[in-house]
Amino acid sequence: MAEAERIIGTPGTPDDDGERTAAPGASDASGADQQSTADRRPGRGRRIAVLFAVAAFAYALDLVSKMIVVAKLEHHAPIEVIGDWLEFHAIRNPGAAFGFGGAFTIIFTVIAAAVIVVIFRLARKLYSFPWAVALGLLLGGALGNLTDRIFRSPGIFEGQVVDFIAPKGFAVFNLADSAIVCGGILIVLLSFRGLDPDGTVHKD
Repeated sequence: MAEAERIIGTPGTPDDDGERTAAPGASDASGADQQSTADRRPGRGRRIAVLFAVAAFAYALDLVSKMIVVAKLEHHAPIEVIGDWLEFHAIRNPGAAFGFGGAFTIIFTVIAAAVIVVIFRLARKLYSFPWAVALGLLLGGALGNLTDRIFRSPGIFEGQVVDFIAPKGFAVFNLADSAIVCGGILIVLLSFRGLDPDGTVHKD
């Protein structure tokens, strides 16, 4: 019996040359295991949690602020926050961020929905904390304005966004717009530094 085991060999035992002998197909299995391990490397779950926590915070802040504005400020005189340099002035915006493109409401709705889908796809390979924050800001802001597009008048997918932050000499915007802009700036900075969503760093 011992002689037969020596001749046949067992998977994972050293052969006569001192090298480890693998059973047929073990190489493929090892490669699959390595790939599976790479897919399950620690950190992704925490980064995804950060992404959705930031998104939820940005979305809730935007939603609550718009509810207050509609209830207390709409159809009323603007409120001066810092003299005439910054006012709260409620308006309904059919266009994109900062009032641009009022004739393309449906197009901007589709774009916002597409951005959300892309963020969910990127989340599957997310291992970078800064990217989690950036994508969370984008997701929360996009969801905030998309909620207006879907549920506010004049109709589904044509709803007008509630804007109320009015700096002097600048377009009126809301907190969702701010989150989108901050997330976009952070993504540009991360890309400039060569940091990818999967946590790797590349240099041109």
